[in-house]
Amino acid sequence: MKALVPKEVIENKIILIRGRKVIMSVHLAKLYEVETRALNQAVKRNADRFPQDFMFRLTNREARYLVSQSVIPHGKYFGGSLPYAFAEQGVAMLSSLLNSKRAVQVNIAIMRAFVKLRRMLSSHRKLASQLGLLENKVDKHDAQIRGIFDAIRRLMTVHDEPKRKKVGFLK
Repeated sequence: MKALVPKEVIENKIILIRGRKVIMSVHLAKLYEVETRALNQAVKRNADRFPQDFMFRLTNREARYLVSQSVIPHGKYFGGSLPYAFAEQGVAMLSSLLNSKRAVQVNIAIMRAFVKLRRMLSSHRKLASQLGLLENKVDKHDAQIRGIFDAIRRLMTVHDEPKRKKVGFLK
């Protein structure tokens, strides 16, 4: 079955703001094929479903930063108001507001993208931890190897032998 929205498109819309992985309301509206204004109105009418950890409105500074980083093409893209940023739970809550078949399918794809991202981050943390352990082991072995090389160098150093009396018959 062909995906309604390619997973790469969704994954590219997940960004990090305030230390949280979120999708902007303008991007969600495009994915759901609804107007951003209509999505925002549905959210405002059901504000009690969206606490701060589910959704928050960007500040002017955050919006300018997104434009400067080319996440958003220009300020007019927001349609005259600051966009909302939806965390994974906020996107899940949106599915209860938007009842179209497309909204349901897109929400499933978005949830899978968040899960995949979480798994990737988890595996990266494990890899970073294992790399740290390996570096510590290498550091310990480096000291031992350095000691071996120092000993070999000392053995290779030519020492001036003390002058000995000649032994044997003298002429």
